[in-house]
Amino acid sequence: MTATVTEHAEVVTHARVQDVDLPGGAGTLALITLDNGFDHTKPNSFGTEGIAELQAAITTLQARAQAGEIVAVGLTGKPFIFAVGADLTGIPTITEREQAITAGQGGHAAFSALMDLPVPTFAFVNGAAMGGGVEVALSCDYRTVSAGVPAIALPETFLGLLPGWGGCYLLPRLIGAPNALKVIIENPLSQNKVLSGKDAVALGIGDVLLAPGDFLEDSLRWAAGVVSGAVSVERADHTGDEGAWNAACDAAAALVAVKTGGCATGAARAIELVRAARTSDRATAFAAEDEALGDLIMSDELRSGLYAFDLVQKRAKRPAGAPDKSLARPVTKVGVVGAGLMAGQLALLFARRLGVPVVLTDLDQARVDKGVAYVHGEIAGLLAKKRLSSDKASFLTRLVTGSTSKEAFADAELVIEAVFEEIAVKKQVFAEVEAVVSPTCVLATNTSSLSVSEMAADLAHPERVVGLHFFNPVAVMPLLEVIPGEQTDDATLATGFATGRTLGKTTILVKDSASFIVNRLLGRFMGEFSRIVDEGTPESVANAAIAGLAPMPPSVLLELVGPAIGLHNIETLNRAFGDRFYVSPHLQAMVELRKTTPGGMPERVAPATPVVLDVAQARQRILQALAQEVGLMLQEKVAQAPMDIDLAMITGAGFQFWNGGLCPLLDREGASEAALGTRLLPRGVASVAV
Repeated sequence: MTATVTEHAEVVTHARVQDVDLPGGAGTLALITLDNGFDHTKPNSFGTEGIAELQAAITTLQARAQAGEIVAVGLTGKPFIFAVGADLTGIPTITEREQAITAGQGGHAAFSALMDLPVPTFAFVNGAAMGGGVEVALSCDYRTVSAGVPAIALPETFLGLLPGWGGCYLLPRLIGAPNALKVIIENPLSQNKVLSGKDAVALGIGDVLLAPGDFLEDSLRWAAGVVSGAVSVERADHTGDEGAWNAACDAAAALVAVKTGGCATGAARAIELVRAARTSDRATAFAAEDEALGDLIMSDELRSGLYAFDLVQKRAKRPAGAPDKSLARPVTKVGVVGAGLMAGQLALLFARRLGVPVVLTDLDQARVDKGVAYVHGEIAGLLAKKRLSSDKASFLTRLVTGSTSKEAFADAELVIEAVFEEIAVKKQVFAEVEAVVSPTCVLATNTSSLSVSEMAADLAHPERVVGLHFFNPVAVMPLLEVIPGEQTDDATLATGFATGRTLGKTTILVKDSASFIVNRLLGRFMGEFSRIVDEGTPESVANAAIAGLAPMPPSVLLELVGPAIGLHNIETLNRAFGDRFYVSPHLQAMVELRKTTPGGMPERVAPATPVVLDVAQARQRILQALAQEVGLMLQEKVAQAPMDIDLAMITGAGFQFWNGGLCPLLDREGASEAALGTRLLPRGVASVAV
């Protein structure tokens, strides 16, 4: 059968070759520079044409090496970028498994040609290296790494794929299965953690760490030492200890089971390939990678991962429904009402990212002093970790001050409240602030569940109130839900979006509705989970049922956010929407007990007539509850589209890329059609088109 290929515009990464005289008369090295013709904001990647050009360059160098014209081959990238892997934009155009296998074979052919050169080969890793970029470096005999490299990673399993151009074979044989599986499995499934250049050398991925200032010159000098015999690199044989190798694979499989519930096929296949790599030859291992790529590329899982990646890379930068950014007002001073932990986090973020004065207020001087001290302490901590210069730390420290009087907000352009989650308290705060600020000052609320419209209702200028719901921890979680009230004007809303962008947040427009997007869905999720357990299903069964759905079990999430906050959210939702949102008596008892016994856990009351579900039944009930809620939220226009719900759950709740967030999973497991009678996303959007 002949595969048909749908064309897509590839940004070709060229393989530019130049001869370099090695120091000390060691001979001529042919240096391949990977360069797509753009600056670092568009990194090098490997598409079909780029791979073909690289292989053609290597074929030419093969002949030159055999003729004695060159003594070595080097490979490096353009400034700040080595290569970030395969060009994934072409994958949605693949409609047949044969095409997918061919894509894998093309990379293997080029990288094998590099491995088969008759002269020493060197990867000079000068910048970020991901996926296929790491694999082409592994295909060289030696690797120098710049100390300035911010990220080296094999992130494929994060998306539902696997390192399919040699990574599953070459890396464990180079650094051992335990270390390799940390890079291939553990790091990607831990919110896509990356290695620094220093980390990579410490693991043995790189042979030597060099300063970034003269990196290429020093790399050539080191390469000359290898060629001349003055420098020797010892390689350990990691394949002899079968027990340790298999134990590492078993541990990785257990981790995948915990993290994904067995739902992430890419991670499982990667472990199989690493296990086989101990005794396999290169040709057999590469052929197995090709077959795995063929299966995974034609899977809904990978298409969901690519859909999620596209949301974060593209949709996040162009928020649906946001007003024209030209309407935004400048913000040169920020006020924060409250001086607790959340307020302190907000103050630090505003100071660091906006670079403007930030003033905190609270009821008394002691609370103000404590809040300001927290921010100053965090700045000192960043200085100690060398994440800030001393000048920058001093500047930020001067920016953050405190006051017991809201008169300190008189010249602020934006004031955000971070006080107790009680509507009457927030209304009072806004009334007090409105009395001292200018008519155009934006009044923002960080509420996680309450009505923005109700907060603004009694103000003289309700049009300048907007919800800016940050997620905890503020410095880490990317999402900012932007919520207009009924009377919020476009200038205020635009200012909210513009501020969020400057703060480095993913901004999503959300209708003013109880608990907005993330907390509403988490409330439905945790409520249904609690209902199932309270009815009589063992918690262990319920936990197994939601494996691979959320980034952590509900009990862990509840401890993270705090039982009182969880209870407040579910009670708010219950008042707004009724019994769909189940308020667990066990959770209520937990909150009451912890008022007197910190960390106390009440006995769960056994139901009179237990309803015991198995894992499959519990999973379907929870998934169908979520699908129903998503359907209602779209009907109510809480979110602009399913894509915004998925983007919110990924960036605000840590839902996995390989699931596509939430909606693709609900479609994939049939929950959408069971609850709503239809899919949430058309076939082909986050799935293989049929």
